[in-house]
Amino acid sequence: MTTCDLAGREAPGSPPAADPVPSAAPAPAAPATPAAAIAEQPPAGPGGHGAFSPDMARKDIPVLHRTVNGHPLVWLDNGATTQKPRQVIEALTTYYASANSNIHRGAHTMAREATEGYEQGRAAVADLLGAPAPESVIFVRGTTEAINLVAQSWGRDNLGPGDEILVPVLEHHSNIVPWQHIAKERRARVVPVPLQQDGQIDLDAYADLLSFRTQLVALSHASNVLGTVPPVREMTALAHRYGAKVLVDGAQAVAHFPVDVQDLDADFYTFSGHKVFAPTGIGALYAKPEVLRSMRPWQGGGNMIDSVDFGHTSYAPVPHRFEAGTGHIAGVVGLLSALKWLTSFDREAVARYETDLAAYAQQALAALPGMEILGSAPGRVAVLTFTLAGHEPAEIAEWLDQDGIAIRAGHHCAQPALRHYGLESAARASLALYNTPEDVDRLVQSLMRLRETAA
Repeated sequence: MTTCDLAGREAPGSPPAADPVPSAAPAPAAPATPAAAIAEQPPAGPGGHGAFSPDMARKDIPVLHRTVNGHPLVWLDNGATTQKPRQVIEALTTYYASANSNIHRGAHTMAREATEGYEQGRAAVADLLGAPAPESVIFVRGTTEAINLVAQSWGRDNLGPGDEILVPVLEHHSNIVPWQHIAKERRARVVPVPLQQDGQIDLDAYADLLSFRTQLVALSHASNVLGTVPPVREMTALAHRYGAKVLVDGAQAVAHFPVDVQDLDADFYTFSGHKVFAPTGIGALYAKPEVLRSMRPWQGGGNMIDSVDFGHTSYAPVPHRFEAGTGHIAGVVGLLSALKWLTSFDREAVARYETDLAAYAQQALAALPGMEILGSAPGRVAVLTFTLAGHEPAEIAEWLDQDGIAIRAGHHCAQPALRHYGLESAARASLALYNTPEDVDRLVQSLMRLRETAA
């Protein structure tokens, strides 16, 4: 199997071990930012609302208080999925216990209540993204479905023979494969944009590749494997000079820093709820209102129609024409709760904390002999993908699991990005606002013990 979420199953294709390592690993060097100073940052605002500390976040996450293999859990797999606050869990329970109903088509009280909650969720997403109106937000299962929707709806009408779709090498497979599918159907081309050695997009190459054949640029707001945060606004402005549309995959961005789609001038922006402390199976797609109105429906069924007859069917206005059938209503309820929870903290304070924590983790890990951390682009989100000489990524993940530490190993659904570094597999520790310097210390100490066993 080569599924990206199966830890290390691509290990047979991994490169050979690097140089032999010494029998004992020295202690990590003192971090530039002391761990205590990171963890004890003062609140950014008065009292509860707007204040932030990792302990404030941790107390709301039940799963962080369990043990795994006899050890307190350290969850460092946030790039794959984030853990859920009790507020989200309680919102789901309350919805199913007292408010479960289908939406939009019922005249009874519970239908009205469910519809109100669903549309409040849409408004919360619009507010999170700085969208001009809730009607510019479509609910989908997640980022993957959103990208497929754009490819099949917008792409089918706007791509033709010889047209080009520019996709950076650092992209997740979900922002590559849908474009390959529609490009093959429409006889267009997917053109990779190369990376520099530090994991940044080669902007000179990007500028050279843009032309009036370019119809779309698809890029991530933050890389799930390198943590790179491309200059999206600048890349979008350049693409727009050639009349191209820009889709931004924000799956790894929205949990880490504030987003303003109007400032970015993105034509499309999407994210997955489970990457931002909400349930799985729910996500959102933003599109500029004029672009959305020009797009045909992708799927047909109930909810997305105005009138149906065997001779002619007319469709509901946006966004409902893109939400065929019964959506994940409880998922929207959970997403609404998750966004309320996230935005109850000072977002800038969260971003600063994660930056400091990532710097602490990078310096502590880099002190381990045989450690190689992929990518060194400035301004990265808190993603640390690495190899450790003499140890396969799957072995690393399994060892850490015995100490109650959850990381990811494999190709991370980003094989082109890993191959840029000559790799087929790597280990990844990804941080969130509820992680602490103590989590990082436990990771480093466990890896040191792993090296000592192999000495």
